[in-house]
Amino acid sequence: MLRYIRRLESRDLSLCHSMIPLGSCTMKLNATAEMFPVTWPEFSRFIRLRLTISSKVIANCASNSRVGWLRLPVSRRFHYSRTRGSQGEYAGLLAIREYHASRGETERNICLIPTSAHGTNPASAVMAGFRVVAVRCLEDGDIDLADLRAKAEQHRNELAALMVTYPSTHGVFETTIREICEVVHEHGGQVYMDGANMNAQVGLCRPGEIGADVCHLNLHKTFCIPHGGGGPGVGPIGVAKHLARFLPGLPSLDLQRSGSRAVSAAPYGSASILTISWMYIRMMGGAGLTKATKVAVLSANYIAKRLDSFFPVLFKGKHGLVAHECILDLRPCKAAGIEVEDVAKRLMDYGFHAPTVSWPVPGTVMIEPTESEPKDELDRFCEAMIAIRKRSTKSAPGGQIARTIR
Repeated sequence: MLRYIRRLESRDLSLCHSMIPLGSCTMKLNATAEMFPVTWPEFSRFIRLRLTISSKVIANCASNSRVGWLRLPVSRRFHYSRTRGSQGEYAGLLAIREYHASRGETERNICLIPTSAHGTNPASAVMAGFRVVAVRCLEDGDIDLADLRAKAEQHRNELAALMVTYPSTHGVFETTIREICEVVHEHGGQVYMDGANMNAQVGLCRPGEIGADVCHLNLHKTFCIPHGGGGPGVGPIGVAKHLARFLPGLPSLDLQRSGSRAVSAAPYGSASILTISWMYIRMMGGAGLTKATKVAVLSANYIAKRLDSFFPVLFKGKHGLVAHECILDLRPCKAAGIEVEDVAKRLMDYGFHAPTVSWPVPGTVMIEPTESEPKDELDRFCEAMIAIRKRSTKSAPGGQIARTIR
């Protein structure tokens, strides 16, 4: 049985073998040392909904995870009961809804969402009782500020919130992000910043100073909790002072607060795994966290520059640079009968997991190398992509190239 299981394991591809460049998913190569505390009985025997010494240790981990070197949102309160990022979105939007209701503005039910926002945003907004109005983006990937102004003005009496991802899912830093937030505030709305791309912010900027009123952090991305497979998660949210009392309640802990009812039965989310992020933060230190952000951005730009002449980078910032991920346009390969899925499958032959395919733009791949990968691994990936592109440009009759690629 052991040998059988080991054979199955050897067929898998993990971050132990190569880069997994999933755009917008931040697949880091986590240190084993970060995982050790999860096995300690002080955490692994934590009993849900019961205030024990263990829960106080968990709360201390949570508190230490939000201060110090991170330079995270300028917020007065963090909430940890969310068990995943999408639930954090939902909880933050409920706080915004309750805030408007407390001011007698129950008619505010419009949530503006740019087409460059993270994929879960529209669903969370609808679940929270808002009506979604899409905001266009320009050809360079930035939010169309004129369209935002027009829709904010059109719905000024009903505007509740804007959900914005920064850097955007198009892989660029919005240079007008402060102005975007100001427009929403001028028209009575609140700004919800999706923290899915926080890996490009930590140590460099503060969402609260940019203008965000709510920000959730995907611990399974930026702060190293393992991602994928439907495992346990935590989706903490930070809110500005005026929203703190409207956060959903914590079951069995602070039901006396006047916020919305609880949206999770777990006071600290999947509590024990907070120790992973705590270990990561403590071992990295302030300088290490900032360097990680810089290297992640540098790695993405290195790949973008190397591959741009083979697969055009779809969106670039004002200075021709991307953020921590880039979108490569594979649609020119269609001339040779090759689809984006063919390229994704061909990458397996080079020992790579495929990047995110056809999202947020059909016929493209979104690549995020993170700070984990050394230059030789980035080069190996680039050389694989270049080899695939060169093969696709060779002439062959009747789709022979496509069949070869497949």
